[in-house]
Amino acid sequence: MKDATILKTGVAGSIIAAVCCFTPALVILLGAVGLSAWLGWIDFVLFPALAIFLGLTAYGLWRRQRAADCCSRQTQPNKESA
Repeated sequence: MKDATILKTGVAGSIIAAVCCFTPALVILLGAVGLSAWLGWIDFVLFPALAIFLGLTAYGLWRRQRAADCCSRQTQPNKESA
């Protein structure tokens, strides 16, 4: 996967999981469609999903930083030869 794709996936997943964890949006949605029986298990899914997506975001940022450092070292002139 490309660094930008990893980062976009991590950020989007983190935002969606956070909205579902910290607001009653998912509770209202599941209640409206008659699936409120699933609400008892929702924390077992959303909190690990949030942790995974936050980890994926951190990994994407780390890869982007590493690539930027690598490219900046390659474009800088060598000081020893000057």
